[in-house]
Amino acid sequence: MSTLLQTLYGYHAWANLDLFNKLESVDPGKHGAELQTAFRLISHYHVVSRIFAGHLQGIPHSFTSDNLEETPALNELRAAVMSSDQWYLDYLRTVSPTALFEAVAFTFTDGDKGYMTREEMLTHVALHGGYHRGEVGRILWQLSVTPPWDTFAVYLHQTEPTRRQQGKSTLVSA
Repeated sequence: MSTLLQTLYGYHAWANLDLFNKLESVDPGKHGAELQTAFRLISHYHVVSRIFAGHLQGIPHSFTSDNLEETPALNELRAAVMSSDQWYLDYLRTVSPTALFEAVAFTFTDGDKGYMTREEMLTHVALHGGYHRGEVGRILWQLSVTPPWDTFAVYLHQTEPTRRQQGKSTLVSA
């Protein structure tokens, strides 16, 4: 049985992969500065995902900031994000429902204290990534590149095409 969080993280991984595939089509010679900004945004949400993975496990992370000093190249960033996405999918397959409701105290990289349930942390990481993918999408639009169709509904219907037939049978005519 799939939980909403498992489905959300399936979507998150799908959307990240789609974004990387789109970014590969952008000419770095013509749009190097814009790509650097996009990579920086992705690096940020990736670092935040790793920080929260540490919080979820109750282990220290090695980050002193919410981004890296040096922005990774596209292939390195892709590999890191895909690895992190897989970690979250694996975590969600093994975490108990009871553990999701446990609150965890932690410290943000700026020194502020935090206290969230594991479920809240997981939700934060997925929504945070979506927010920054949207920023990268705006950059792509400015370059006249159509960004990926990054919506939860598109993901659900692409991964479960039978939903289209189910939707047709429930339409009510006026």
